[in-house]
Amino acid sequence: MKVAFRADASLQIGTGHVMRCLTLADALAARGADCQFICRAHEGNLIEFIRSKGYVAHALPIAHEASTGSTASGPAASAPDLAHAHWLGATQAQDAEACAPILAAQRPDWLIVDHYALDARWERALAPHYRKLMVIDDLADRPHACNLLLDQTFGRDAADYRPLVPADCHLLCGSQYALLRPEFAALRPYSLQRRARPALRELLITMGGVDKDNATGQVLRALRTCPLPADCRITVVMGAAAPWLEEVRMQARDMPWPTRVLVGVNDMAQLMADSDLAIGAAGATSWERCCLGVPTTMLVLAENQRKIAEALCEAGAAHLLDGSKLLNRPLLTPEYLEPLWLSATSVAAAAITDGLGVAQVIKALICKVQYANQLPV
Repeated sequence: MKVAFRADASLQIGTGHVMRCLTLADALAARGADCQFICRAHEGNLIEFIRSKGYVAHALPIAHEASTGSTASGPAASAPDLAHAHWLGATQAQDAEACAPILAAQRPDWLIVDHYALDARWERALAPHYRKLMVIDDLADRPHACNLLLDQTFGRDAADYRPLVPADCHLLCGSQYALLRPEFAALRPYSLQRRARPALRELLITMGGVDKDNATGQVLRALRTCPLPADCRITVVMGAAAPWLEEVRMQARDMPWPTRVLVGVNDMAQLMADSDLAIGAAGATSWERCCLGVPTTMLVLAENQRKIAEALCEAGAAHLLDGSKLLNRPLLTPEYLEPLWLSATSVAAAAITDGLGVAQVIKALICKVQYANQLPV
């Protein structure tokens, strides 16, 4: 099976879209699939990282005159721009034109697109060059011309997408389909068992692979006035391209508790499993923390994270703190450091996802292809 992925990473977009596509690609490749990536060369891209994982990654240049999300003349051209159109670095027409020869050469069985700046106009423009289309989304804010759609948001109702997709589109909605690397499910029993007698000794801070606005630094400043235990240890995880990395390292050396800054880690699941509390952004790592039952103080750093954060807070799986108000209120009050809260939040978080979503998504992909192969030509 041939699979092409269209996803981007950048200082503005972050790394989550590409990373979850890589998780799916790894699982597909382990089953013999030929996976390739198409990514635009934004500042903060992960193109070389994708190549280091053994995949072909086609780099698209930044278009200098990208202004709208339109892909055609006529009615389509007058359609309103998407809320995240500026994330693309080109118009949808330019992007489709650049992708067409790449897809025409590969002729993928599946094109998998994970991008808030692309919609049905782009998808239809490229339809001659792929057999089937899967969309990964979190927003339910634009139409898609796809065969399969995945939204791993906790509490997402398939009805949210029905007006936006073809009638025969197969919808996978909910956190049970979260795309997590296999080590998270593997470490789940260990992580849950060590929380039987919760105590705050290890604090993990993960504000995303880019953290362009330095939420990590703000968190460290806010923690200085929090009543953390004297024997608490803090671990900060950042991406190699994080623009505030050196400033955070300087802050870490001056913290009242031992604080280490790790960059480009490849054992995130173990770090989460060994932590007693996490402070993190409400992005894709939310499902990783839930799988391992990690109690979390969650920050909303972008509007598209709000639905995730509010749903997890309502379920008792996290403590929600608005990132825009980080400096105006205590980050961790005593109630969020108590064993009772840590235990209850861990149980609620663990109920969100078991970490086995990739297998369910791959089953849907394979079944769709096998069914198509059985149809008369």
